[in-house]
Amino acid sequence: MEEQFILRVPPSVAERIERLMNESAAAAASSNPEDASLDLSFSEDGRNGTFMIANESFPASLLDLPAVVESYKTYDDSVLIKTADIGQMIMVREENDPAPEGVEYKHGLTPPMRDARRRRFRREPDLNAELVNQVEKHLINIMHGVSVNQNASVIGGGEEGGDRKKPPLARAPKQPDVQEPAVNGEEAEPERSDSEESEN
Repeated sequence: MEEQFILRVPPSVAERIERLMNESAAAAASSNPEDASLDLSFSEDGRNGTFMIANESFPASLLDLPAVVESYKTYDDSVLIKTADIGQMIMVREENDPAPEGVEYKHGLTPPMRDARRRRFRREPDLNAELVNQVEKHLINIMHGVSVNQNASVIGGGEEGGDRKKPPLARAPKQPDVQEPAVNGEEAEPERSDSEESEN
C-alpha cells in the first residue's frame, strides 16, 4: 500500500502544475529551473503550511475528508489495482480566501458529497450512559459464565417499575394422537379432527 493524499489547488495553480507535468523535466529545467520548483512545508501544528510554486507562495491546510476515498492504478486500462485509502486532503487557497474551520472538510470531493457529514451520515443516537454501562456489565458477566439476575431493573423497560419478567415456559410439544385399546373386543374408533368433521 502507498501513502497518498489529495492536493486541491486553485484553477490558476492547477494550470501551472499541469503544464509542468506535461513538459519533460529536462526542458523545464533548461528553460528556468525556478519555474519548475514545487515545495510544501507545514508549521509545528501539522495542519497549516505554505505551498510554493516558482516564486509564489499560497497558504495551505491539511484537512480530514468526511469519508475514505480509494485510489486505483492501472497498467492496461482494464485491470484496476487498489493502491491506497485516502483520508486527508491538502487544500491550497488564494491569499484572500478564508481558512477552513476545524480539521475536517465538511464536503467530499464530488458535488453529491456536499455537506456529507450532515446530509448523508446517520446521526449518533442519544444513548443513556448508565444504560450502556449496565448492559456492558451484563455482557461481561455472561461471557464469564456468571448468571445475570432476571429481575434486574432495565431503564426504559416496557412495564412500569422497570422489572423484567421471566419469559413464559415453553410448553412440551403435543403428543401425536394415540388410539386407545379396544374394549370388549371392539375396535376403537379413531378420533376425528375438527377439519375432518367440517368436511362431512
